[in-house]
Amino acid sequence: MKATAEAGVHIFGVRHLSPGGAKHLLEYLNELQPTAVLIEGPSDATDEIRHLTNRSTEPPVAILAFTEELPVRTALWPLAVYSPEYQGMKWARDHGADSAFIDLPSSVILSLQDAMRRERISVQEVKPEADEAVEPSTEEVKEQESVYSRIARLAGENDYDMYWERNYEHNLSAGAYRAAILSLSAEMRLLSEGREQLEQPKEHAYNALREAYMRRQILDKIAEGHAPDKIVVICGAYHASALADLSDALSDKELAGLPSRSTKLTLMPYSYYKLSTMSGYGAGNGAPHYFEMMWETMDAGRPEELAHLYLSTLAGYLRSSGTHRSTAEVIEAVRLAESLAALHSGSAPTLRDLRDAAQTLLGHGELSVIADALARVDVGTAIGQLADGVSQTPIQDDLNRLLKRYKLEKYKSTVASELPLDLRENRRVSSEEAAYLDLSRSILFHRLRLLGISFAKNRPSGQDAATWAEYWIIQWTPEVEIQVVESTLLGETIEVAAAYVLREKLQACRSIAEASALIRIACECGLTAQMEEASRVLQSLAVDSRDVVGIAAAARELATIIGFGNIRKVDTVPLTPLLEELFRRGCLFLLDASGCNDEAAGQMIVAMNELNGISLDYSETVDEPLWLQELLHLSEQDNRNPRLSGFACAILMERGAISAEEVASEVSRRLSPGIPADLGAGWFEGLSMRNRYGLLSRMSLWEQLNDYINALEDDEFKRALVFLRRAFSTFSPREKTMISELLGELWGVDTEQAAEILTGELKEDEAKMLDDLNDFDFGDF
Repeated sequence: MKATAEAGVHIFGVRHLSPGGAKHLLEYLNELQPTAVLIEGPSDATDEIRHLTNRSTEPPVAILAFTEELPVRTALWPLAVYSPEYQGMKWARDHGADSAFIDLPSSVILSLQDAMRRERISVQEVKPEADEAVEPSTEEVKEQESVYSRIARLAGENDYDMYWERNYEHNLSAGAYRAAILSLSAEMRLLSEGREQLEQPKEHAYNALREAYMRRQILDKIAEGHAPDKIVVICGAYHASALADLSDALSDKELAGLPSRSTKLTLMPYSYYKLSTMSGYGAGNGAPHYFEMMWETMDAGRPEELAHLYLSTLAGYLRSSGTHRSTAEVIEAVRLAESLAALHSGSAPTLRDLRDAAQTLLGHGELSVIADALARVDVGTAIGQLADGVSQTPIQDDLNRLLKRYKLEKYKSTVASELPLDLRENRRVSSEEAAYLDLSRSILFHRLRLLGISFAKNRPSGQDAATWAEYWIIQWTPEVEIQVVESTLLGETIEVAAAYVLREKLQACRSIAEASALIRIACECGLTAQMEEASRVLQSLAVDSRDVVGIAAAARELATIIGFGNIRKVDTVPLTPLLEELFRRGCLFLLDASGCNDEAAGQMIVAMNELNGISLDYSETVDEPLWLQELLHLSEQDNRNPRLSGFACAILMERGAISAEEVASEVSRRLSPGIPADLGAGWFEGLSMRNRYGLLSRMSLWEQLNDYINALEDDEFKRALVFLRRAFSTFSPREKTMISELLGELWGVDTEQAAEILTGELKEDEAKMLDDLNDFDFGDF
């Protein structure tokens, strides 16, 4: 197929997020009355145009392509209400013209993306905006002044965006926009193509392939019977001059040789924040909401009112936040903005002019005063909307149905909202579904979290140990929509997909702590079958485990699940025998596991606390006598970690499982002069970790500790000091004062004076000595 520029096809180059471009395009279409409007975009998405132009669809929206096999790859084509492409397809709908996308199909685009990713070539994710010659490339050599910065500098503007707005968005001359874009495109390609071929050969080849494909699509449209002079092509400015010549179209052989991946397409709501450069989107613009206001004034035929609309809206936000600004200040701000524009020979203020005027008059010179209002007026919080049932994947449909069912649609916003949940039955409503509405919401949120869908984030509820209370922060973002689509391969509904993910995690599970955590996740997600499977996995792993720390953590997890099972309407009875088994194993291996070093003893203390808590909470279920028996064995051992032996003694004393005489005898034995310092002081450290007020009431204990310390040699005292300092470091100021008073009595000095001395700040040399002792290797003695 051959054709040349004389074919008469009309090429309209645009900046993809350009209100001025959209206005001039509509004027051009009204003048030409074409029979076909061809748009840069994935050709396999042409069927989506009818959904994009549905009267219930509210931009910003995006076309999303995703692969059908793992790993999921995606590509996005966002559209705002002021996108020329969007206005072009709407014009075609209203005037009965054909409209179609003509760029490479998404299957080829994602395949090429994958190839370039595998070759570790830095390629920006494919979006229409990335094709613009009028956008600064992220690949520019930073050491040199970019061509865009140079243009802005020569034009006397602060940056290229300011130059573009003043010279293109504000250019109301009929036909001038299109002519200027074509000229700019040709000059830009002339300046950049040589360097691009050398520095970015893959990117250059990719663009050349796309342009060859688009030429073929244009020629195919001519072959369908459309007169060339009745075809308008809307494309990124970078491609405009290249598409003016149709002589180098993609051949049949080249078309057949294109790589491809199996893909699907869907539409998704988008947000102005994601369209903005603030989100890191290199092809966006800095102020999507501002440009929407520009479009609205242009569409209404009153572009001169933009400055008034912008500054009055800004003042409205300030007033709503409690910062009053008068109408006179707004009028003066408009005048200042217009004066700033006149200084640059502009016909209207740019966004930079309006911001400067706002800071001067409405912020009284301070940017911080208007910063929040500026963000709202410039970027905005708008999120698009699709008509019900429009081009959704099954999992998107399911999620939307659930959001509606559980009255969560109002939370589908880019502004974060707080949602506390009470999982208990609400007896004030008539239906069962309403009675457990919050529980259903909780199950949905936990399933989404399991799927990696970040719509709801769990936060501490503020209710200590309240199994019925949850607190969630909810925020809808385009990333959430993408995450939902990426879950399509896992199942057609949220529940099926969550069950699939949990099964995969269970198959990969290798520890009892992980298995118990998965049981809890299954319970929170309301996945009964997976709870049973996770229980079997945990039971099989526990059979060979002697890890008391892991066993205790798993037992605590099971105890928690059993505790809130009734709240969540989950049958936890099958978990009780498993809890009993884990608890028994934790007791039986306690003594062996306590022969550990001081570092591992910290984890063992946590495990002992957990097992002791379970024995108290489930005394009728677990073997409590076995637990107390093993604690007694540990407390009597001299060849176990002394801190753990002391901690075991503290638990027994707290629970009244040993008599006062037995405690006194053990204290006397452990703190006798013949006991090495690290053993005696380490044992006391463990003893002091629980029931402190009980210890403070035993004067004999402190007498024995005092005698023990006095009997130590200097080297032994230094060794003991490390353990004693660590033991007392966790005492509260009140407890330390009580200890000081006890020691004052023992030493026969004024108790207040003793308290002042013992609780006072250390001198610098004393603090240094203690720090040195912490790091000292006592094995050298």
